[in-house]
Amino acid sequence: MKLLLIEDDAQLAHWLARLLRAQDFVVDQVTDGDAADRLLLQGRYDVVLLDLNLPLLSGKGVLRRLRARQDGVAVIVLTATASLDQKVACLEMGADDYLVKPIEVRELVARIHALVRRQMPAKASELRCGDLHYDLPTRQFRLGGAALALPPRERTLLETLMLHAGQAVSRQALQDSLFGLDDEASADAIDLYLHRLRKRLEASSATIMTLRGVGWLLRLREEA
Repeated sequence: MKLLLIEDDAQLAHWLARLLRAQDFVVDQVTDGDAADRLLLQGRYDVVLLDLNLPLLSGKGVLRRLRARQDGVAVIVLTATASLDQKVACLEMGADDYLVKPIEVRELVARIHALVRRQMPAKASELRCGDLHYDLPTRQFRLGGAALALPPRERTLLETLMLHAGQAVSRQALQDSLFGLDDEASADAIDLYLHRLRKRLEASSATIMTLRGVGWLLRLREEA
């Protein structure tokens, strides 16, 4: 999953980004609202972590612009202000959740998972494609009932395909999900990870199908 962390406190941003990356999230971070707004116009994120007191454009300004252009990305407000009036104002503006600093990372991760789960059609805790199962709260895969251990990048790629099962996912969308702003992605990285995943799924009833010129699709092998 890919997160955008918008926080102008450099020390807090570095600490949070490090801990979230240790949980295998892909994290982009920016320190002002204007830069955040530009990134949100250009890229796709699963969840936005939004401070309110930002330079150039406030957190509320970022949120207003997001919702004004009908962008439904999940937003968790992170703020030092425990004011009920401000919490209500942010939720009415379109925020999905509101956390008061100091942040407990375990709670933040649980809320991120809950928001992603809420966006699923059936709000399920587990997604399935044949004998391939994905548990949203733990972000773990099982294949035929056994744990499927994957390196972080392969897991993120398969996670992206699973979250969009039945839909084609473009190369750009896969690349965006795997790599942050500071990562260097080689031209053949996506193909390499897809090749490795296909090898791991050879005995599975789920398969990754290539749609020429469109992207890739996770679906049942019998339907491919």
